Parts: sequence; structure tokens; C-alpha cells
Amino acid sequence: MNKIDEYLQTALQQSASDLHFVSGDPVRARVHGILKTMMQEKLTIEVVQEAMNEIMDATTRKAFEHDDAADFAYEIKDVSRFRVNVFRHLNGIGGIFRAIPSKAMTLDELDMPKVVRDLCRHTQGMILVTGKTGSGKSTTLAAMIDEMNRTMKGHIITIEDPIEFVHAAQGCLISQREIGVHSPSFAEALKSALREDPDVILIGEMRDLETISIAVTAAEMGILVMGTLHTNGAAQTVDRIINSFAADKQSHIRTMISTSLRGVISQQLLPTIHRPGRAAAMEIMINTPAVSNLIRQGKLDQLETAMQSGGRLGMKTMDNALLELVEKGWVSAEEACRQANIKHKFEQLIEVE
Repeated sequence: MNKIDEYLQTALQQSASDLHFVSGDPVRARVHGILKTMMQEKLTIEVVQEAMNEIMDATTRKAFEHDDAADFAYEIKDVSRFRVNVFRHLNGIGGIFRAIPSKAMTLDELDMPKVVRDLCRHTQGMILVTGKTGSGKSTTLAAMIDEMNRTMKGHIITIEDPIEFVHAAQGCLISQREIGVHSPSFAEALKSALREDPDVILIGEMRDLETISIAVTAAEMGILVMGTLHTNGAAQTVDRIINSFAADKQSHIRTMISTSLRGVISQQLLPTIHRPGRAAAMEIMINTPAVSNLIRQGKLDQLETAMQSGGRLGMKTMDNALLELVEKGWVSAEEACRQANIKHKFEQLIEVE
């Protein structure tokens, strides 16, 4: 057993999503969104350095020495996998561990709305899952890949940094590639994927113009492309993609997105009050003819109105999703108000509470 394993297993027993193992500070764990101290004693540089060296392979150590930071996956067999970032900082070295369940949860286990399952039936186009770090994007995408794996036959390629959920082949052939291990970059892996007879390509993060450009092209070519962006809403997501391109190309990209986009799921996790844990608030936009027309014309400020009127198709704005959680008694009105776009509705609910 490596030195870090005991802390990781203790964190998992406390239902922690992350472990912070940083020199100069005590070990901390994020439990249901709140960072808690696991021990009072501060970690020394030597302890953290030794623990990190034990779990980094030669390639990762070389990357860390060169860049002063590195990402990799770590696994405690039969317990869990972890996404790890190791970095240098003012007081020495730190490692942040994100727990990844050994098996992807299903859409039913996540209590996903029917419209998410419907999105999984598409065979081409682009599906985006967005939100800030720690909002559950990877869990949602893994459940969608699991659904496709069980219900269709084809070739699914995942491009991740690092590989998080490991999918066993069921109905599909699944090829999982890790940046820095199997390919130097998302863009290079994506270019290669286009020549690998894919039906579905999952892009762990669409972080640069080249990756976004190839992804949009792949969706236009008849491949189902799934990806993540760090945006906080459907309209902002479309705007981010379009504004990644030079001004003289944006009109063309708007047209491409208006035809290839299938849907955008934007989510955030909120602490629950009816039981320990967190609940997902999900804004969902489906690319209907009305939505497509607004995107093509650049009227992104009207997308929220389109979502509000598209409830029967499964569309939902973030504020309506938050309101549902409050009405169920799962989330406090005060917490929902903090995360809402239009706060006055929730301020009235806080007064009632």
C-alpha cells in the first residue's frame, strides 16, 4: 500500500469527492461540496514529495519536473480510480485527487430526465455537457456513453486527460485514449479519431480553437461528437464556441452549429437538505427549428425564452431547474438563490421560509 492510499480510502469512507494533499497544510477532503480538515498536523514537503513519487510513473515524473505540474490517473485496485493533479506551489508540492467511481452510473441511477436518454439516440451531430469544475460533467457523460454502449452497435472513441471512467465493451467497441500517454494533444487525437471509423467521439475537454474547430467539422461529417466546456448555460456555451473563431468566420460557424448541434446540458451541484449529499440542477436546451433559427441569426439572447417555451420537449432553464429542487424540498431557497440567474423569485421564497 502506498502512503497516500490510507488517506484516499478514509476520504472515500466519508463520501468525499476530492482529497487535498498539499505541503504546508493539513490533509483536507471535500465532502458534499464543503472542504473539511481530516487531520490537524501539517504535511511536510518531504512527506508529500515521497507520496507523489510513489504513485507517479517515469513519464509523469518527467512531465512534472519539466512543467512543475502534471495530470494523471491513479487506481487503488478494487477500490476506486482517481484523477490527480500534482503541482508546485509556494510551500512546496501539492496533489489534488478527484475520486472516480470504478463503474459508470447509469442514467436511471442518476435519475436523469427522459430527454437525456433521447439525446443518446442521436447518431450524428454534437452534444455538449457544460458547467464549472466539479459540477458532475464527467459523471453525466459517462452515463450517456454507458447508455450508448448498451443500446447500440458501433465504435466509441473517448479522448481524455486523463482517462476517468473505464468502459467495458458491451454492444460497442470502445477505444479510450489518454492525452500525454496515447496522444500529445486533444487536437491530434481528434484528427486521428476521424480516420478510425468512429460512430461516437467523446472529447474530455474542448479547450482550444483547433479542438473546437475539428469537433464542429466531425459533427458535420456525420459523427456524433460529445464534449465538455466550462460554461454556465446553454446560451453562453453557443456563444463561447462561436467567439472562439475569427470574426470573419463566425457567420459560417453559426450556420454549422445551427444544423449540427443536438443539445446542451448545463449543470451544477447543490448541497441537499433532505439528506446528506448534493443534487444536480440541469439546464437543458434541445436544438429545435426555433432554436436553430436563433443560433443562425445570432440572437443568442433569445435562447432562454425558447427554452422556457420548450418545456414539453424536455427543455428547462437553470432557474426553473433550481425552482423544482426547492419545491421538492431537496435544496434550500437560499442556496438556490445563490446559484440563480434571476434572484428575485428565490428571494421571495427565502422570506416564506
